[in-house]
Amino acid sequence: MKTIPYILIAIRFILAPIIILLAYFKGEVSGFFILSLMYFGLLTDIFDGIIARKVGVSSEKLRRLDSQTDLVFWLSLGFAVYFLNPDLIKDEWIGILLILSMEALCYIISILKFKKETCTHAFLSKMWGISLLIAFTYLIGFQEAGWAFYLTVILGFIAHIDVILIILILPKWQYDVPSSYHAWRIRKGKNIKKTLLFN
Repeated sequence: MKTIPYILIAIRFILAPIIILLAYFKGEVSGFFILSLMYFGLLTDIFDGIIARKVGVSSEKLRRLDSQTDLVFWLSLGFAVYFLNPDLIKDEWIGILLILSMEALCYIISILKFKKETCTHAFLSKMWGISLLIAFTYLIGFQEAGWAFYLTVILGFIAHIDVILIILILPKWQYDVPSSYHAWRIRKGKNIKKTLLFN
């Protein structure tokens, strides 16, 4: 049982190149299969944390591995959208560049301050993840951006601001920090209870 969380993370990592290859070689006919893999990947993301806590293996190593795998997984879906319909990416390049820049900024600030990548698993980031799921469903399933894309750009910007604040406020590197408010409580020496969904 203790290896299951790692297996689920590995599955999600393996799904990333499969998604890219399907989009590149199969084109629009692969849309349904890519969406199926996306939702399956989400399930692995949910259950790796649940199972890890149940069997007592929810460690820093696991959480960092989970975070980096999530990044690879969602980036693969972005590449899939480009291969399926490059005009969608070209038309919405400003929003995409904004989110990619904010993501990079989070990593840069965290590495400069703590010598480690960010691994907050914050609440707003999880909300952003749900909006990403909806946006990619529209982008891949319906070949359109629309409200779902703009929502995920707005939530993504807000969520990344929260992560940056968490990094700046924390006195030392820590994983699974629900919000910048909780980071402030940690800085003040108060304990927090991590009860976030999907943690």
